[in-house]
Amino acid sequence: MEKSSIELQVERTEGVLVINVSGELHGLEAGGFHESLWEATDGLDKFTVLDLEGLAYISSVGLRSILMVAKKLGERNAKFAVCSLSQRTKSLFKMAAFDKVVDIYESRSEAMGAMKKGQ
Repeated sequence: MEKSSIELQVERTEGVLVINVSGELHGLEAGGFHESLWEATDGLDKFTVLDLEGLAYISSVGLRSILMVAKKLGERNAKFAVCSLSQRTKSLFKMAAFDKVVDIYESRSEAMGAMKKGQ
């Protein structure tokens, strides 16, 4: 089996669940990405930041996974944001109108600050 080209690192810092995503998210990896993302956000965290600084590519299926997690967190009144998008990923988010549904920040520190204000 070929090694997945997407990696998630989960950490909790300053009361915020931070999920770092790196690599390329093609359709083949989307199922595993979705499961890992779903699992990581299954706790009782009130604040979650998805840091996409290391993400080189994301497919439409990957975008769908992010949207589903955002909705799941919204249903339990948890705050969710993404940060550090490449220009290409930011364009995809805007084309798909995700910027209307998900809070997007330029940097991790900006996203963390917004989460803290929400406490």
